Amino acid sequence: MPTENRSGGQIHKVRFFRTTALVPALIGARDQWTVPRLKGQLARLDLLVLDELGHVPASRVGAEPPFDVITTAYECTRLIVTGNLPFESWTGVLGSERLTGAILDRLAHRCNIIETKGESRRLQDAKTRTRRAKPPADPSGNKLVDQAQVAK
Repeated sequence: MPTENRSGGQIHKVRFFRTTALVPALIGARDQWTVPRLKGQLARLDLLVLDELGHVPASRVGAEPPFDVITTAYECTRLIVTGNLPFESWTGVLGSERLTGAILDRLAHRCNIIETKGESRRLQDAKTRTRRAKPPADPSGNKLVDQAQVAK
């Protein structure tokens, strides 16, 4: 999807893939012999975003497509990879120490690693909504009963 930079009017080719959706697409492309075309499209991008790498453990077959994409993007395309696991846990997800090492080698070469810590923003929002949804307490110390709950 092309994006426009309002200040310079420049058009950039950007693709966003959730890794869990990219893997089946790449496996399908391999089965249809269209991988070279897909790799060519990825190589012409200005930015490729791979979201949620490592959220779902991959089989050997499922771990190879992200490696192929990262290898294709390496040195020719800007790449953003998001995930919620520290690097030392990636082997458990990707299933191979050698494959994990190769992916991290490509990702870590000439890159900026931004590590965030703290509670998930989504979890914080859910807790805030839950606190707001609680019925108010009775000043006498008795719990107020929600009449809708009693009717059930």
